[in-house]
Amino acid sequence: QLSCLVKVVTLHGVPKDLDNYPKDLLLFLSPADYAATGSCRQYFANIGKANLDVLQRESSQRKQLLLEALECLKISGTRVNEENAEILGRLVCDLGGEYVRSSGGNLLKRLSQCHSFLPDQEEAIRSVISSGNTTFGPPVAWSAFTLNELSGLIPVFDHSIFKKIPK
Repeated sequence: QLSCLVKVVTLHGVPKDLDNYPKDLLLFLSPADYAATGSCRQYFANIGKANLDVLQRESSQRKQLLLEALECLKISGTRVNEENAEILGRLVCDLGGEYVRSSGGNLLKRLSQCHSFLPDQEEAIRSVISSGNTTFGPPVAWSAFTLNELSGLIPVFDHSIFKKIPK
């Protein structure tokens, strides 16, 4: 339905007020389509707020979106800073484990909003959390507030992490 709606909306060219349309609609446009109305950073900030599950997790379209976002944000390595993590929004759910490891705690809060993880992402999340090198600190220093902030990651925690969290 969304891809059909995009065809109707863009029938006479890309509208200048794309930011007023549902974010999910933007998933079916390219950054080039959006270029006339704003920057690629703005496009991906909007994409990051969209429901990415409209596209299948491993689909070529979703992979292409992530690649274009990394290029737009000039992320050449695997480290994503806090500002870029915010722009990527839900797209961080598609970053591989190497990005999670390299970015440390910068991605944890965003990752906690993801619905599922691939095995390499889970392993990387456990590694980063166990290291304690995050804004949340080591699990032994966590409070109920910290657990609430990271609630979406709890299914990924293993026994070694759970036993460190204070009761």
